[in-house]
Amino acid sequence: MITDVLKTLRVKGISLPLEIENLLLQAKSVTHYNSTQDLLEASYGGKGNNSFEVKYDVPGKGEVLEAVVHKVINGISANYVESYMRRRDPNTMLIGDEKPTDKTRFKDKCGYEFSEMRKETFEWLKNQDLITYFYFAGHYPVGVGGLVIAPANAGFFGFGLAQLQKLMATDTLPSDFKIESAVFVAPPFRHTHFDGKQIVVHNRTEHLHEVYSYNLYPGPSAKKGLYAVLLDKGEKEGWITTHCSTVQAASPYDNLTTFMHEGASGGGKSEMMQNIPREANGQIKIGLNMATQEERLISIPMFCSYYPVTDDMAMCHPSVQKTSGKLTVIDAENGWFMRTDGVNNYGDEPILEKLSLNPSEPLLFLNIDTKPDGLAIIWNHIEDAPGKRCPNPRVVIPRKNFPNVLNKPVAVDVRSFGVRTPPCTKEAPSYGIIGMFHLLPPALAWLWRLVSPRGFANPSIVDTGEMESEGVGSYWPFATGQMIHHANLLLEQIVNTPRVRYTLTPNQHIGVWKVGFRPQLFMREYLTRRGNAMFRRDQYEPARCPLLGYEMNYVTIEGAKIPSRFLKVYRQPEVGEEGYDKGAEILYDFFRKQLPKYLQPGLNPLGRRIIEACLNGASVEEYNEMLPMEYQYSFLTMEDLESQD
Repeated sequence: MITDVLKTLRVKGISLPLEIENLLLQAKSVTHYNSTQDLLEASYGGKGNNSFEVKYDVPGKGEVLEAVVHKVINGISANYVESYMRRRDPNTMLIGDEKPTDKTRFKDKCGYEFSEMRKETFEWLKNQDLITYFYFAGHYPVGVGGLVIAPANAGFFGFGLAQLQKLMATDTLPSDFKIESAVFVAPPFRHTHFDGKQIVVHNRTEHLHEVYSYNLYPGPSAKKGLYAVLLDKGEKEGWITTHCSTVQAASPYDNLTTFMHEGASGGGKSEMMQNIPREANGQIKIGLNMATQEERLISIPMFCSYYPVTDDMAMCHPSVQKTSGKLTVIDAENGWFMRTDGVNNYGDEPILEKLSLNPSEPLLFLNIDTKPDGLAIIWNHIEDAPGKRCPNPRVVIPRKNFPNVLNKPVAVDVRSFGVRTPPCTKEAPSYGIIGMFHLLPPALAWLWRLVSPRGFANPSIVDTGEMESEGVGSYWPFATGQMIHHANLLLEQIVNTPRVRYTLTPNQHIGVWKVGFRPQLFMREYLTRRGNAMFRRDQYEPARCPLLGYEMNYVTIEGAKIPSRFLKVYRQPEVGEEGYDKGAEILYDFFRKQLPKYLQPGLNPLGRRIIEACLNGASVEEYNEMLPMEYQYSFLTMEDLESQD
């Protein structure tokens, strides 16, 4: 009974907003959940069912089927009827309040105040059978507590959120638990008010961050919606939740190196925690030449071991920072939203296959073709149309299930940035001119995070196909506040962690060669073997395109040499200097388009100098002078750097 839950909260001294309390007391019915197992059963309509249709009566349209849920051997599988609902729409966020923001406000898009929609949403919820439970977003005790309120037939959505962010049983809530956020789910409103689009409205009140999910795809609400809540808290308190995966790698010689891999959606974050796939004969394919069909392979006898830390969101909270000059991070999630588009056959990704086929607890599968009481297999992707596989199949796996996962803060040695790159030739030049990896001066690393290109053929979102920006730190699509504030926080973070090294790495293509996500994995293997050893000056030189920092002259892993055509793309005869330079101009045009928006009052003076230098065509060495790669500037303060002439 919900009255028992409210009574327990009062006994514990936990405050629930009166308006929400009244909503729960007036609702048709409320079932409160204290375990994911009970939520699992609710997802397919209770015991005795193995298939369940999630549908709603929509005024003017009649009954609308949103999704079909199957009970499967290894959890539950949910498939949306519309292919549009199988990926995150990047234009979902609206702001319902009057607090400072650079995002589109609800009233500007819809023509009336969100308070009207909010009232209408509450009235709709009162007429539904509801489910509720408490969650904690972040890594307890750092993060945000909250409450989910959803229609009872959307149990699969609630189950997914409970895996992504920790479900908190009412009886075990600590007395200092604060309800600082709430997620309200009202799926029919996307049809009645938003022309069928995925819309999530954020309403930041004085004491509560309200997230209104007007759709059932968990990407923009259960995952990125609560990411926005953490970013909002960090913006107020002066810290960032970065958009990254983090992995600690151990070389065959026992060197330990921690990588933090950032980038826009599809930038290779989850892939950073995978092994390089071997061919049948044990060799490793670097890439396939798309013009000649030549394959280039090398041999590496042993790979590094790796220990996962974060998959997509890492909190850089002040409480975990040390005085080492490195950035310390801790996971902000309870479970990981794994995309399996790269798993097309048995054996493609053994660890993920094992975790999903024989899990220690039931999992949520999305966009996987299943049968009731069957087995959800992560390479059986549902089709968006006959012969067209969905590019965004997903499985949510609790982080504790991953082998060797680290449940503690870790200090970062290398911050890499991933970019999805198209093929590039002299006949069809593109920004696919990035070599296997580049070394970046910190100032240039900051610029790449400001522009955060979404890149080529993104499988995670509804995309236009154009090169677009995801903005500051690549997490800007999920932030509710002001861009300049986040840009300053990101620059201060980089300045305050001078012992971190920065790299840039492509995925999908290097020039005319199709490479998948191998470049970042080769980088991980190489830099882990080097440990903290400094690069010799003859190992790298300024890249032909200054935006790419320093390019490598040679890279050798366990005696296997990476051909220079993968390090310096203009060495590829299909590209040449002509194709490379045209690609560099495309890249410069993108930076020139994206950076001026940051030249606003309030921008850190050092940041303004860096952006203006870029717009004036700065050389790599000029970036390095503003913020050197060496540890020498660690003895300077931000004020010293801002005051430099």
